[in-house]
Parts: sequence; C-alpha cells; structure tokens
Amino acid sequence: MFFSVISLSYKLINRSYATCKSQTPWNSSEGTKFGACRHPDYIKQWKRFQSLGQKRVLVIYTGGSIGMIHTEEGLSPGKNMFKPSIRKYPQLHDENYYQKMMNANPGDKTLEPFFVLPKTDDVCWRILYDIKEYDPLLDSSDMTEVEWIKIAKDIQRYYEQYDGFVILHGTDTLCYTASALSFMFENLGKAVVLTGSQIPIFEPRSDGVDNFVSSLIIAGGFNIPEVTVFFCSKLFRGNRTRKISVNNLFAFDSPNAVPIVKIGLVMEINKAAIFKPTVIERFQVHAQMSKNVGLLRMFPSISTAAVKSACQPPILGLVIQTYGAGNIPANRPDILEVLENAVKRGLIIVNITQCSTGSVAALYKTGQVIAKKEELIVFLLKFIFKTCCSA
Repeated sequence: MFFSVISLSYKLINRSYATCKSQTPWNSSEGTKFGACRHPDYIKQWKRFQSLGQKRVLVIYTGGSIGMIHTEEGLSPGKNMFKPSIRKYPQLHDENYYQKMMNANPGDKTLEPFFVLPKTDDVCWRILYDIKEYDPLLDSSDMTEVEWIKIAKDIQRYYEQYDGFVILHGTDTLCYTASALSFMFENLGKAVVLTGSQIPIFEPRSDGVDNFVSSLIIAGGFNIPEVTVFFCSKLFRGNRTRKISVNNLFAFDSPNAVPIVKIGLVMEINKAAIFKPTVIERFQVHAQMSKNVGLLRMFPSISTAAVKSACQPPILGLVIQTYGAGNIPANRPDILEVLENAVKRGLIIVNITQCSTGSVAALYKTGQVIAKKEELIVFLLKFIFKTCCSA
C-alpha cells in the first residue's frame, strides 16, 4: 500500500521521465544550492579516508523511539542528547581508535565530529560515521512530505562526502518515508538504510543497538545502491516493506519481496535481490510530489456516496484496495459508474489487493468488471512492479 500511494503521488507530478530528467540541471544555480558538495577539499578528504581503509557514513537522526528518553509526559525525543550519549557506549564508538586517529592528524578539525564503529569481521575496513540531528526531532506520526524532501536534499547535498547513509526514523511511518525516497532518488549509487527501534537505544534491553550497528555496516561496507529498511536482522527493499507489529521486535516484513540481507552469526547477502542499475548517471533528486492522493478500501455494502466522495476534487489520484485478485462487486454498476466518470475527468486510479501477498489479476468475473472497461484507466500492480526499478 505504501508503495502504491507514494508511487502514484510521484507519478502525478513526474509523468514524463524526460521532463523529470531536465529538472534542476547539475550546473544550474538551483543544482548548486541543493546538489552534492564537490568542493576539492572534501573530495581530497574522501580519497584520504579511502586510502586509510576507512569508510564514512552520514547518519541522519530525525527522531523516533530509538533516541527517546523518559519525561513526565511519557517517552519523547531527547534534543542534543543522542550524540553525547553515543560516545559513552563502547559497542557504538571505539574511543581508542578515535584518539589514535586524532593524534595522527593534529589540527584536523574535520575529524572531530566523527564516531568510530568498533572493528568487525563483517567488513575489512573501519567505519566512521557522523550524526546530523534534525531540529526539531519528530515522532514519525508527525512526518510529512516536507520532511521527506528535507531528507532527500540533505543526502544530495552530502552525497559526494560519504560512502553511505543511515536514517534513524520512528517506526510508525518509516515505510512511507522509505517508499517516498525510493521514488525521489534517481541514479542512486550508494546505500540508504532506514532503521529505528521498538525500544530506545539507551534502555538496558533494546533492539536499537543491533539495528543501528548493522545499518552502519551495511551502509558503509556493502554495495547495495538502493533505499532499504533494516529491522530485526533483516534488510528489506524500502518500497516493499510494511510495519506488521506494534509490540514485537520483528516489526517489519516484506511479504512480496525476499530480504536482501539476513544477519545471524554471519551476514547472508542475497546478491540476486540487489537492484542493479543499467546505466551510470549523475545522482538526482526529484522533490515535487502531489498531496492530492486518496485511499479507498472496498468493503461489503460500501455506499455509492463513499466512493463518490473519495473521487472528488482536489483528488488527482486514487488507490483502491479491492478484494482478492483485484475484485469489486459485479452487481454494483453504481460504483463502476462513479469510477468511470472520475477517470473521464482525469483521475488516475490504481487497483491493488487487500491481501498481504500476491497481486491483482483479472481472473474472476468480479475482477474483469474493471479490466474490460476500456474507458477506465487502471494500473494493475504486479507481483514485482517494474516501475520501482526506476526509483
């Protein structure tokens, strides 16, 4: 569902690939403002890190349970507390290596903000990471497309300075953000991993440490050039993931796509599942999205008025969650008439199944009711939706 809503929102603004590609030229003033920083000093520093067997990861801390603290009003994000606390945890920061690095580079102020992940046998280099904390920190329920755009432009701004990116995010809308970013990014050549936790990372019993450390290793150590979600020992494709539990540590799953990475005693990487770009072009961000997208879930005896209301302006796109393989009642011409009239007005309709696995297909009479109508433009989302590969 997240994939469908976000992809439709993206398509409403970016209907033409050629049009998208012409937006924000690399050498334009707008491109310079929001483009990746290519200052010679940063490029030189990046090459020096590579020669020392180090990889750099930028962590964007947006808020969420992973960094929350106890207050009188309940758990809430702790402003300016995450970074100082990280240095106190030896499983998150190797202070000895950090001091040796600083002593070997006296006067190099650019190294001061970095944290150092303790040495691991999973990769053959050291991973250094910096943390960019947003202000204000947000509960993920407060996330909007404004924050999606901010995250996307920050990754674009620092794209040349880091080998990968980790986004710390609340779990409630993490899937929405992952799906949105996957469509906003074009020609992504580095790993962008979203993660969080069910229990704050500084609590005695937390899933946050493993999620955070594993995400850093994946972002800095492996060539997985797409937007992904890491949670509870598994890495999923971002726009194929959904939250399945409120209180279990295994809070996310990807019913229609296999995990890209499974972590146990060793890291099992499913190389066949990794998105492989067919061209190598400059990374771009498309930040225009439509807010006028609606969601309609079919249920028995749904009223005509409810369907009509979902199709009214300013709605430009509508995702319909239908029964089974994409079925609607065959004995409800009133519903079909409303949808036909809406499409004739220019409404884009996407038909998806309410089921967790499988896809829509005109297998039954009730499904063919939609499929046979030539006037009704309905995009059937298949088991693997090829359009996501252009994200």
